[in-house]
Amino acid sequence: MYPSSMKKMMLAMEESLVQCGTELIDCDIVQPAEPFLNMAGEDLRRRIFLTQSTNGQNHCLRPEFTIPVCSDHIQNNGSAPQRYGYLGPVFRQRQVGKTEFHQAGIEDLGDPDIAKADALAISDAMRLTNQYCNNISTLTTLGDQNIFATVLQALGLPLGWQQRLLHAFGNPDALELMLTTLRNPSDTSNLDAKLSTIIENEDHKALASYLANIMQETGYSTHASRSPDEIAARLIEQQQLAKVHLSDEQFSILSKFLSMELPLSEALSSLTSFASEANLDIQKAFELFSARISQLENLDIDSSKIQYVAAFGRPLDYYTGLVFEVSNKANDEVLAAGGRYDRLMSLLGANSVTPAVGFSLWLDRFEVA
Repeated sequence: MYPSSMKKMMLAMEESLVQCGTELIDCDIVQPAEPFLNMAGEDLRRRIFLTQSTNGQNHCLRPEFTIPVCSDHIQNNGSAPQRYGYLGPVFRQRQVGKTEFHQAGIEDLGDPDIAKADALAISDAMRLTNQYCNNISTLTTLGDQNIFATVLQALGLPLGWQQRLLHAFGNPDALELMLTTLRNPSDTSNLDAKLSTIIENEDHKALASYLANIMQETGYSTHASRSPDEIAARLIEQQQLAKVHLSDEQFSILSKFLSMELPLSEALSSLTSFASEANLDIQKAFELFSARISQLENLDIDSSKIQYVAAFGRPLDYYTGLVFEVSNKANDEVLAAGGRYDRLMSLLGANSVTPAVGFSLWLDRFEVA
């Protein structure tokens, strides 16, 4: 049984979601686990409630709505653009708070006007949060993973390091550790001399054979982990990446970018100056950024009230560009959060690339606020 205040909020929220131009959708509470395990990221994976069916398939209690809504859209709606609203319980292991709590949200799938859809998601998240938490002060924070990716590419970092740094986007500790490693590359001197020589020569065939012999001698089962070929490829990649050194100039440029925190209304000018001073040809990446700000202004959103933080990200692996949060200034608790996830639909089986953006609202925090 839900408290009467939560029931009242949920009924009102249903009406609010419809007024946002969404089609309300319901998704099964028990979901296939693999999409969450493969696509959601470590932060969510470690908090999922897993179970196994009688035929050995992994299932879980629904930890969020984005993946189920996208899967349902692919199965029932194909590629037709649609804006969905959802409302219901989700289940996560948490150190603070109940493991079952309610979320509402919107997923905007298939809209080709990226800037307009992004702005509408931000606008709706801010408006709904302020509507239901009108007695508190909130802060909206915005980041853009695509800008970070463009900076990394323009600096000429190897693709492997670009991917590693992008994976750590939004995790300041992990990002700082990787940048430190790039400034002070490690070596393989702690490895067996023969193994180190094979890796240094980048002889994949010889390395795989060497590893296979060791695994056979030690009785290590390849069924329990990666194959010798996979381990060999990984070791050679690590050795190649370990040779990469981040120059003082590159480190200074990255540090300056990641330290940028300012009102969104001033962000485009600052990013343009940054690119010019660093001699980076990344102006193309600013076109969507600029268009998004214009669309926000068309929706009567004051961009000076939104904080742009260059290093801001969210702990879900499927985000590809825009990320944002609306938080309670009093305690920094997140009330609403979302972003763009254009790759997710293809990963879930869509026949074509499908633009997608959305956000979630934490209704238990709404109720407290």
